[in-house]
Amino acid sequence: MVRMINKDTTVCMSLSARPGNFGTRFHNYLYEKLDLNYIYKAFTTNNLKDAIYGIKALAIRGCAISMPYKQACIEFIDELDNSAKSIESVNTIVNTNHYLKAYNTDYIAVAKLIESNQIAKTTPFVLKGSGGMANAVIGAFYDKGFKHGIIAARNESKGQALANRYGYQWVADEASISPEQAKLIINVTPIGMQGGSEADQLAFSETLIEQSEIVFDVVALPVETPLIKYAKRVNKKIISGADVAVLQALEQFILYTGITPNEQLVLQAAEFARQG
Repeated sequence: MVRMINKDTTVCMSLSARPGNFGTRFHNYLYEKLDLNYIYKAFTTNNLKDAIYGIKALAIRGCAISMPYKQACIEFIDELDNSAKSIESVNTIVNTNHYLKAYNTDYIAVAKLIESNQIAKTTPFVLKGSGGMANAVIGAFYDKGFKHGIIAARNESKGQALANRYGYQWVADEASISPEQAKLIINVTPIGMQGGSEADQLAFSETLIEQSEIVFDVVALPVETPLIKYAKRVNKKIISGADVAVLQALEQFILYTGITPNEQLVLQAAEFARQG
């Protein structure tokens, strides 16, 4: 069946300083396979206030929010879901009858991965990074009851602020971290990201990886970062950024459409999205 845009087509979108293709391809693939009269398009803006009010005024059903708008958009939202309120960061807006409710599906995805991987809340962890995604990840761990955490961040002001907010420790780098403090290591930096200046680097030292039990890399592309590859080589339990990317996009899709695709279709959509 050929899908045609018409006056009844529901529009969803993303808003980012540097739009990518993953979300666009993931959502549109599912719309096509499920024969839904929806379309998804990525945008950027130089006027955030008008962009958010435009979502409301034009009855755009949903909008994914990326950096640097995750906190700046909050003042224009009608209601925050607990997933966004607890970390004061938004990555998803749902428009229902011109009423905007915001969520953070990164937070939701990480919380689900903590549960599905049965990570004990007594596990001491080290998280490297201090940006918006780090906030979502650390918030999920905090809300799941993890008490023993260290934030390793070169940006002292952001790293210290993030650590202080949740009652964790801040360090500038991992050199002072003992193996007992790092049974779970989490990379939430661009280290290892495809196309980046540090694409071939390990986010943590070989020693810290070898002495850890669980390795979690939030970088989604490539699917196997240098950190994930090394962790596999030394037989560590692994959680990948690809898991987060797919889960959070699926949560958005469900929020926008009210439909939960089957697992096989989600895997197909994810594979298609990565090729773009």
